[in-house]
Amino acid sequence: MIDVAGTEVHYLSAGEDQGGPTHLLIHPMAASASMWMDAIAELGAHAPVIAPDLPGSVFGHTGSPHPRASTAGPSARFLRAFTGRMGLEATVTHGWSMGGLVAVHFAACTPERVDRLVLACPALPGPLAPDEVVFWRVAGRPLLVVGPGLLRGALRVAGRRIIDAKLRAYADPGAWSGSVVGDDLERLSPEMLALLGDELRATDPRRLGDAVAAFTSVISALYVSRSTVHRMIDRLGAPTLLLTGAQDKLITAATAGDLVARRPDWAYRAFPSAGHLLPLSNTRDYVATVTDWLNRSGGGR
Repeated sequence: MIDVAGTEVHYLSAGEDQGGPTHLLIHPMAASASMWMDAIAELGAHAPVIAPDLPGSVFGHTGSPHPRASTAGPSARFLRAFTGRMGLEATVTHGWSMGGLVAVHFAACTPERVDRLVLACPALPGPLAPDEVVFWRVAGRPLLVVGPGLLRGALRVAGRRIIDAKLRAYADPGAWSGSVVGDDLERLSPEMLALLGDELRATDPRRLGDAVAAFTSVISALYVSRSTVHRMIDRLGAPTLLLTGAQDKLITAATAGDLVARRPDWAYRAFPSAGHLLPLSNTRDYVATVTDWLNRSGGGR
């Protein structure tokens, strides 16, 4: 634990300084640093690794200092304060899912601390059909005003049932086959499944409300405030590696193709058998790909 601007922040760390930058791992929405546990062990053999629980993380151990703390912009400003408190001058920043959106915000607002950027199945805008553009232009902002209140109300009623459903999924990993995340949870170690189950059982359903603000932030970035995110992507100066899972039904091949067309200088690899849980379900391949890219691009030393 470390105090950051009056908030007690929980983080995981491993590895020793070998003369290169520290790896900073940013977890997905409604998750915690524990989702990176296997990757931390693998990356820690090569460099120092730090993975904080973002403020308002549903399954983490960092509090929420204000109602919008879990949204992308404030999360990026938190990382600026956190890396300053930890004395990190340059990082290899990994952003997974919503963590990818947060990583882009962080690299935009604190570029001097992002030496390299790894985006794993990032929640970034993809192509939209003309009718979708019109719909979100007309209805997007009203939906983002009304929707969160309705969703919080639903979570107050169904929060415990949602957690219990996820527990049943971890108890029967084969049940995830064909889900939108596109991953086979049977690839996960029994220890990781047990850890995720323990975190779920310890979760107060009332904390699911923090995920509503984060979810609203993602929807805004993907559909309503796309131009703002596109401008940040266009301005990014750090060498970037984009990694996706071909089975991912959330961040699709169309989104990856759009990002690569926008930034042809980015390195890109799609993992044929992986889905949205790429760093968790294909940890060794993920780390090997990142390490090889860093070594080839001069960022591994």
